[in-house]
Amino acid sequence: MSAARPLTILRTVAAMAALPLLLTACGYGSDAEDDAPQAEVAADAKKLSASEVKIGYFPNLTHATALVGVQEGLLQKELGGTRIKPSTFNAGPSEIEALNAGSIDIGWIGPSPSINGYTKSAGKNLRIISGSASGGVKLVVNPDKIKTLDDLKGKKIATPQLGNTQDVAFLHWIAEKGWKVDAQSGKGDVSVVRTENKITPDAYKSGSVDGAWVPEPTASKLVADGAKVLLDESEIWPDKQFVITNIIVSQTFLKEHPDVVEAVLRGSVKTNAWINANPDEAKASANKALEKLSGKALPEEVLNPAWESITFLDDPLASTLDAQASHAVSAGLLEKPSLKGIYDLEPLNKVLEAEGKPAVDDAGLGVR
Repeated sequence: MSAARPLTILRTVAAMAALPLLLTACGYGSDAEDDAPQAEVAADAKKLSASEVKIGYFPNLTHATALVGVQEGLLQKELGGTRIKPSTFNAGPSEIEALNAGSIDIGWIGPSPSINGYTKSAGKNLRIISGSASGGVKLVVNPDKIKTLDDLKGKKIATPQLGNTQDVAFLHWIAEKGWKVDAQSGKGDVSVVRTENKITPDAYKSGSVDGAWVPEPTASKLVADGAKVLLDESEIWPDKQFVITNIIVSQTFLKEHPDVVEAVLRGSVKTNAWINANPDEAKASANKALEKLSGKALPEEVLNPAWESITFLDDPLASTLDAQASHAVSAGLLEKPSLKGIYDLEPLNKVLEAEGKPAVDDAGLGVR
């Protein structure tokens, strides 16, 4: 199934006022925690134009660029005497609120809250300045009840939240099958059951749901409980890639501190390069960071398959974000948004050129 294929379902669009409830992230709650590890800064290190940069991210493997970049000091190294102040979030809306309030300057976040934040502010609060990760989303099912994709009809399948990135993807997939589901209630040929990721494993074990379309590591947690991977979402995207995490920045911070933004991007690019060159070390580093943040590391039977399904890259895969917005429109969860200007990839492309890497494209959605 191509992202460019004509959409097969048109439903009544929701009012823009409902967007904060509809387009949310794939997190595990809503509160920010200032418990991320603080990087060491040399006393004689030279500061950039800001004394600190406040960054936000999730304690989630799909945010491993930030987890590893902070854990290994790779981000701080590029910032010199400008100290990183990290905060972790469990859902996109709270991170967007923090960005709007100035509590963070730069954040790792999913595509749906990025779209929501941009459209709700009429294009005035944020820019997407880089990619970070692709993939890491799977449809996992009870193999005793569901053996083929057609068997999903009449079954109860969990997604993390109404209108979140995975919910939109599943509704679009259902529409492409020619099945009907009311987006708001989740009722129809398939019962879409909105369930927080932290609750989904218990819901699966109790039989309340027959499967789930969820991000990692929830998908691999379910597999460890006996579920089977029926579909990896990457299989339905061109080139098997779609954005799951990108980097956003406050437009005010970007304007006032471009040198700091560029330094963070250098750190992100170098972190992704280190992750891809040292996958086992990077996986261990990410898990160590998760243990510090949550008090519990992921077991190997969950960590290993989850890690293998995620690709870390600098390209924001802009065309797939545009497609995801279109899918939300077709499901009746979003009025057709104007995304022109959501990207500013000039700082990233400057960093990539210096690293001898090819430039990335904004799919016509750039500020320039």
